[in-house]
Amino acid sequence: MQSTTLILLLGFMATAAFYFGRGRSLSLVGGPGHGTALHSLPGYYGYYVAIWVAIPALALLLLWVMVEPKLIVTLVVSGLPEAYRDLSPGELNLLINNIQNLASGDVVSVAVDETLQAAANQFNQYAAQSRQILAVLALGFAGLGGAIAWRRIHPDLRARNRVERVIRWFLIAASSIAIFTTVGIVLSVLFEAIRFFQKVPITEFLFGLNWSPQMAIRADQVGSSGSFGAVPLFTGTLLVTAIAMVVAVPVGLMTAIYLAEYSSARVRATAKPLLEVLAGIPTVVYGFFAALTVAPWVRQAGESVGLEVASESALAAGLVMGIMIIPLVSSLSDDAINAVPTAMRDGALGLGSTRSETMTKVILPAALPGIVGGILLAVSRAIGETMIVVMAAGLAANLTANPFEAVTTVTVQIVTLLVGDQEFDSAKTLAAFALGLMLFVVTLFLNVIGLNVVRKYREQYD
Repeated sequence: MQSTTLILLLGFMATAAFYFGRGRSLSLVGGPGHGTALHSLPGYYGYYVAIWVAIPALALLLLWVMVEPKLIVTLVVSGLPEAYRDLSPGELNLLINNIQNLASGDVVSVAVDETLQAAANQFNQYAAQSRQILAVLALGFAGLGGAIAWRRIHPDLRARNRVERVIRWFLIAASSIAIFTTVGIVLSVLFEAIRFFQKVPITEFLFGLNWSPQMAIRADQVGSSGSFGAVPLFTGTLLVTAIAMVVAVPVGLMTAIYLAEYSSARVRATAKPLLEVLAGIPTVVYGFFAALTVAPWVRQAGESVGLEVASESALAAGLVMGIMIIPLVSSLSDDAINAVPTAMRDGALGLGSTRSETMTKVILPAALPGIVGGILLAVSRAIGETMIVVMAAGLAANLTANPFEAVTTVTVQIVTLLVGDQEFDSAKTLAAFALGLMLFVVTLFLNVIGLNVVRKYREQYD
């Protein structure tokens, strides 16, 4: 029995168990008209039985899925001839992979002989037997759990408390997934970054002024040692982000102020959806726009006033990135402004303040935490952008503060380092994890700043 079919069957059993449990609770007190004699609502008794049907069977299914592959491989390997038991771990893994591919009908990397075919057939036989045993055990656990729960039902059973306790643990487990995922991401990046810093000094990475991570195949080739000074990458990232925020913050904030306080309902209903259409455009389309329209225009405008502008410049990438971020700043700022209590507006206007004075002295200070949060989110979005920089700013790691020159960013270099088949033992590939760790640290630092700003300016309104 396939896992999908088994899960659907368990769902049907849980649904049936709900109605059986609910019906038994009502029958014990003399019918639906006497439901008040029960400790909990009749539905809780149904959920109680359904939980006992579903949870033991699903727990067994999860455990079985985790253990089954290793157990089947162990049984198949133990049945191989003696000649295959002296293989090295790498050769044994290749053999197991070929057996699994042959069993599933995929291509194998060696000639298929009788031993390999027999092992593949044995693998399929064990897998079929495993599915049959799993189906029997899971359905048995479901039936046994449902029967036990059904017999435990009585009017004084605190079904609601037990059901809510299970739901609470389920919610705790769901929320823990995000925590463990975050910890896993940090540890995976951190361990690989430590390996990189074992090959390259951290001082060179943080303070070096030359970025050239290309590693030669042979030690006698030029540039075989590479150069991993990341200062040009940090400078390029900050430069492009600063240009983007210079565009996005004033335009987005002013747009939010107009739509929230000055525009009519008709204008707002039309302008806000049109503005948010920008947020749905893929970043690669922005990259095309930057490379084909904005970059040539910036170059021609610079040359017309006697400035030398590169074909790929930080200014072009920053301008387009700022346009892309405008909806984010505008939407979050608009929500923060609209969240300010109407009584504050009415009180300021009633005291004789103009609409502009009310906005600058009452509404904006009250909405400042939300606005700052939106701006910091926009900064994080700009720091993590890749496609626009690749297509408009280039790949050159130049240490410059001139917006008319080509630069690159941390995210672009991460993509460049991990493109294609790479060996994770080389400093070139491990450098991507060190750059990722720096991005994480920068994002954490921005979040800390945002929390401090919010804490400083937060006010409670009754």
